[in-house]
Amino acid sequence: MAKVIALINQKGGVGKTTTAINLGAYLAAAGHSVLICDIDPQGNSTSGLGVDKQKLKATLYDVLFSRAEAANVVQKAGKKSLYLLPANANLAGAEVEMVNIPNRELMLKAVLENQAYEYILIDCPPSLGLLSINALAAAGEVLIPVQAEYYALEGLSQLLATIQKVKEVLNPGLNLLGVILTMYDSRNSLSDQVKKELEQHFGDKMFKTIVPRNVRLAEAPSFGKPIAEYDKWSKGARAYKALAKEMEQKIHG
Repeated sequence: MAKVIALINQKGGVGKTTTAINLGAYLAAAGHSVLICDIDPQGNSTSGLGVDKQKLKATLYDVLFSRAEAANVVQKAGKKSLYLLPANANLAGAEVEMVNIPNRELMLKAVLENQAYEYILIDCPPSLGLLSINALAAAGEVLIPVQAEYYALEGLSQLLATIQKVKEVLNPGLNLLGVILTMYDSRNSLSDQVKKELEQHFGDKMFKTIVPRNVRLAEAPSFGKPIAEYDKWSKGARAYKALAKEMEQKIHG
């Protein structure tokens, strides 16, 4: 059975996609088969892994509505056993189309249930709409990347309430795997303040590994590469390598 992990935060620009791509790449480098499922209509995971969104014949959108088989849409991404179920702007209309479909919250679960990967990482859109609900209904674990900035905690209570609701109504096995602090700047006292507040609030659900603000990490997606391939000696690469190890330990004990 695949470990299905939803990376979610309704705030944009907190490092969801960066975390999905780089965690996926390091898990694949450690010998695991990994599928990154891009359910964000912006398709940032797709382009960040070097796939041209405009040239895709079929995407997750087609798979959700049974117009294509997942096996024919999944693409190899990177050198190791890293794969991608891509998305592009076509997915933007999916939420409207889903409204009249019975069990609409479980459409993604039906797609991912039969996928033979060790890890499936779902990169969610920056909203709590039907696509994100689908991700939470399909996942066993939730990862919340949080940016080390002033409004970091704003909206988190709404997100946690949504996760709890999905757990009660759709997916009783859903578990908060943890919170990851991203874009941390050690020279900035605000970063430290946010870190302390999160530790206070989440306790042992906070990952010990902190992802720093790092230029190389920010550059990598424009080259369509995970940081492990773009600059494996950078601070960002070392952080995601450590994070992948820590996540495995959390999951497997």
